Amino acid sequence: MIKVTLKDGKIKEFNEGISFNEVVKGISISLAKEAIVVKFNNELLSLNDKLLCDGTLEVITNKDKEALDILNHSTAHLLAHAIKRLYPGSMFGVGPTIEEGFYYDLDIKDANITINDLAKIEKEMHKIADENISIIHTIVNKSEALAEFKEDVYKQEIINDIEEDKVNIYTQSDYKDVCRGPHVISTSKIKHFKLLNVAGAYWRGDSNNKMLTRIYGISFFKASDLEDYLKLIEERKERDHRKIGKDLDLFMISEYGPGFPFWLPKGMLLKNALTDFWMDIHTNAGYQFIQTPIMLNRELWETSGHWFNYKENMYTSTIDDKEFAIKPMNCPGGMLVYKNSIHSYRDLPLRLAELGLVHRHEASGALSGLFRVRSFTQDDAHIFMTEEQITDEIASIINLYKKVYDVFGLSFHIELSTRPEKKYIGDIAIWDKTEKALADACHKAGFDFKVNPGDGAFYGPKLDFKLRDSMNRIWQCGTIQLDMNLPERFDLTYIAEDGSKKRPVMAHRALFGSLERFIGILTEHYAGAYPTWLAPYQVRIIPVADKHIPYVNQVKEELMKHKIRVEVDFRDEKLGYKIREAQTKKVPYTLVIGDNEVKDNTITYRKHKSTEQVTMALAEFELYLEEEIKNLR
Repeated sequence: MIKVTLKDGKIKEFNEGISFNEVVKGISISLAKEAIVVKFNNELLSLNDKLLCDGTLEVITNKDKEALDILNHSTAHLLAHAIKRLYPGSMFGVGPTIEEGFYYDLDIKDANITINDLAKIEKEMHKIADENISIIHTIVNKSEALAEFKEDVYKQEIINDIEEDKVNIYTQSDYKDVCRGPHVISTSKIKHFKLLNVAGAYWRGDSNNKMLTRIYGISFFKASDLEDYLKLIEERKERDHRKIGKDLDLFMISEYGPGFPFWLPKGMLLKNALTDFWMDIHTNAGYQFIQTPIMLNRELWETSGHWFNYKENMYTSTIDDKEFAIKPMNCPGGMLVYKNSIHSYRDLPLRLAELGLVHRHEASGALSGLFRVRSFTQDDAHIFMTEEQITDEIASIINLYKKVYDVFGLSFHIELSTRPEKKYIGDIAIWDKTEKALADACHKAGFDFKVNPGDGAFYGPKLDFKLRDSMNRIWQCGTIQLDMNLPERFDLTYIAEDGSKKRPVMAHRALFGSLERFIGILTEHYAGAYPTWLAPYQVRIIPVADKHIPYVNQVKEELMKHKIRVEVDFRDEKLGYKIREAQTKKVPYTLVIGDNEVKDNTITYRKHKSTEQVTMALAEFELYLEEEIKNLR
């Protein structure tokens, strides 16, 4: 008999070789109905897997955080099964879960799948789900697996990459897949799902490989959860920053410069407000500001390594018979600034910040509003420090990031990417030391983190900050990277306390990532209704009649003295129309000036999304606005 220790410490005995589904039934019939998978000896296993040894058991139901991920992965297999039936001869790449749902990369035979085909595929998926097909897990050796998938070049490649001579296969009737699992017990558990989109994706993200069809979808345990999610998707469409940017006259993209955004007057007010905030918070945090040239000689890019590793994404030109490149990154210029002076250990940490305009040649098909552009302002900083300063300095950066993200109501989690398995520079001992320093910094700042093994840059480990917006989307924005490459390439040194020359440790860090993309994120996060401190115009004044214009101009001048951004609607339109449009344009405060305001030297304001009208003295309103801006920012 096999002994199974339950979560509450009780021990039950079962026959060896029975399924975990039978084990759970032996514990509780009602629990078995809710079970999705089990966690046995801390490993997630399918209910159809066999009990083979003593161990501890935890039953995972749809209330547990792991369950939704397992359901979505099982739904990805259901999608692939439907493709196999509808398009015989197709081949299958990978079908992982993602932050929201799943996708599957498919080489579909004799078909060009579009979004119009998704309904047909969904119908076949529901049909397979209704067949209540058991999902069976088997383990075979690599030669058996290669024979099983001899018709699928993608599965062959995946199998050959597996280091062990052990391959996990999940089978549901006429469909099989190479997969670590686990999965739900049968297709009947998959009920509430939706296919969302179709895109192209190179096999394994390599543009030298074939373009596959990527189908995205999402799955839930409850119909109401799916319905709520689909409503959220529609709301996200309404918040598209490209639409809002046009409606609010923020930016434009011209056919004369695809991927090169034009900032319109209101957009510049918004961008400048964000820039001023960035400058203030970095000044208070002890940063110094630099500006480096937008175009530099090829020799510099060869020294940095960009010429050999990134040239296809760089714009180049010839000046005086020498090759130059427009900078795709600010880093090499920052190296030259550091190298311009002799530095002592007393100067460190040295924090050099730059709002640098960079250019990168992105594929035209990848361009998307402000999210993917060819020209953007990177809010960089390069910090030079001693080894002993790493933990404290990185912790201070993390706290700075939290302070800024809190201003915008953006929560985040941190991911630590460690040394790549193969292509990396430096000694493993140094990597271990710097990875530990980053981990210690997170703990010192009071944050947990997720580890992404092997996902660091070739030159050093990094921390990535994943922001969650009001629409529950995750955005990669902030990053902190330790670099063992550029200080060596540029022979950067500082004079140590003992008079010797030492190599500084360097951190690259960007808080927003880029101003353009961050503004796009904020626009969708706020649906264009920016907080007062950030809004392009904070106040719009509407005179009731021409006779009120002199007082309106007086109010405008007085507000502008207090650095409040004001516009006046002088148009010959009806008062109601102008008030409604101020709401549509999402101006934080609309002031309506009529006879009473002129007579009493007051203003009457109405906040965005409010019908309440408040009258107060102009001086009182100025203080009120200044206090709100100070508190929000």
